Amino acid sequence: MTDHPFSLPAIAYSDIEAAANRLSGTAHQTPVLTSTMVNDRTRSQVFFKCENFQRTGSFKFRGAFNALSLLSDEQRNRGVLAFSSGNHAQALALAGRILQIPVTIVMPDDAPAVKQAATRGYGADIIFYNRATQNREEVTQRIAAEQGSTLIPPFDYAPVIAGQGTAAQELIQEVGELDILLVCCGGGGLISGCAIAAHTLSPHCQVIGVEPKKADDATRSFYSRTLQTIENPTTIADGARTSSLGSLTFPLILHYVHDMVTVSETAIVRSMFFLWERMKLVVEPTGALAAAALLEGIISVPDARIGVIISGGNVDLKEASKLFSKTTSKTKRTPRLPLAQELS
Repeated sequence: MTDHPFSLPAIAYSDIEAAANRLSGTAHQTPVLTSTMVNDRTRSQVFFKCENFQRTGSFKFRGAFNALSLLSDEQRNRGVLAFSSGNHAQALALAGRILQIPVTIVMPDDAPAVKQAATRGYGADIIFYNRATQNREEVTQRIAAEQGSTLIPPFDYAPVIAGQGTAAQELIQEVGELDILLVCCGGGGLISGCAIAAHTLSPHCQVIGVEPKKADDATRSFYSRTLQTIENPTTIADGARTSSLGSLTFPLILHYVHDMVTVSETAIVRSMFFLWERMKLVVEPTGALAAAALLEGIISVPDARIGVIISGGNVDLKEASKLFSKTTSKTKRTPRLPLAQELS
């Protein structure tokens, strides 16, 4: 946790508590799983918070439902609009169906087919754009002006951040205080909310964000203390293809997060394969980011209590098969290899 020159957004743990009350009875309290194999090899006690079992298959439902619950009757009648590569879209679509609020999603035309189908299945309308030639924020703002709908951003929005923070709140309330909490980072909504929760419930916990090396804008922003941007990052972790942190999430990360690390595309696939094969957890590439930092030995803290947020499991099975085909060759076993590589 560091000092910073930026104004800290007015998002507090009390907002996370209020979000938890709104989510109670609607969102799932997702399971926390452990692995003796992982504990033995990392010499730590590891707790995997499995948001792949959340409604719509990711943590995004928490923030989406909390945000829509706070809308006025007039806003609900006009409907809501969002831009999303998939998980925020699905979450908002289901939340809108539950709360009877019309939802329109601006989605890249190359979004995974499974996420497109699910978004439509939950009742949302989709408007596609080309991420190579169009700016999604500009497209969304234009449509919002035309429709008069309320824009619900995927991460840089206080009610969304508070909702996402309930994931870490549940984890710590269930397993007790942690030494390390590993959280994936795209636009920073999840890690911002989780870091606020950890700061209150487990004050000595070190919160560490994990990004793909091909989309390392948040890591570079964290260390340079200047907001960095990457246009259209090409990582397989589509949930981390955001171009930059937001005006809310950047100062929150500087204030509450202790470190940021990156993982390679190969490491993401290896860790994803390990979670599928050894822990029977269906996770998407972004969902495996936080675990990759641990399983690849980038984060190694023996005798520590480590929480790992598995952020989602919405993956196209055909695409997963293509990724896994690259990991089928067995690597010679040696204690010096990363856990995910050794066991893949």
